[in-house]
Amino acid sequence: MPDEELDRFPRRPPRLDRLFPGVDPFYFVTFNTWNRRELLASPQVHEAFRMFCAQAVTFGVSVGRYVIMPDHIHLFAALSGKDLSLPQWIKALRSVLGKTLIKMGTDKPHWQEGFFDHVLRNPRSYAEKWEYVRMNPVRKGLVTQREEWPFQGQIENISL
Repeated sequence: MPDEELDRFPRRPPRLDRLFPGVDPFYFVTFNTWNRRELLASPQVHEAFRMFCAQAVTFGVSVGRYVIMPDHIHLFAALSGKDLSLPQWIKALRSVLGKTLIKMGTDKPHWQEGFFDHVLRNPRSYAEKWEYVRMNPVRKGLVTQREEWPFQGQIENISL
């Protein structure tokens, strides 16, 4: 494909920050393990996730609520830093979690390419997404009550 065609039809759509500079978005993010391998529901991965996300605020990323499922992670994040994009931050998070998985004896590949993100525009949308996310372990039959799932929580108190 010629270069001018690539500019008009990129492999992936442009990121929000390129379309709306100056906006501090609030995201719902999901990313999966390679071939949906059940690698993530462990105390080691949970602790590595919490530590990384707690330090994210120094880079302008606030992580709110999250649920770590065996084969994917759901999280809510607000980005206020101009120096770090969501794809860069997700790449760093997956790198840290990947190193934890290697220490646990899990060979690569760990991650499915890409991730899903949805910009939340109002409190109702956030509440709907959170209700879906926190019921995930119950729907999957991992627990009978959502509060029983040990791999969930909140790093920062963020809201729209």
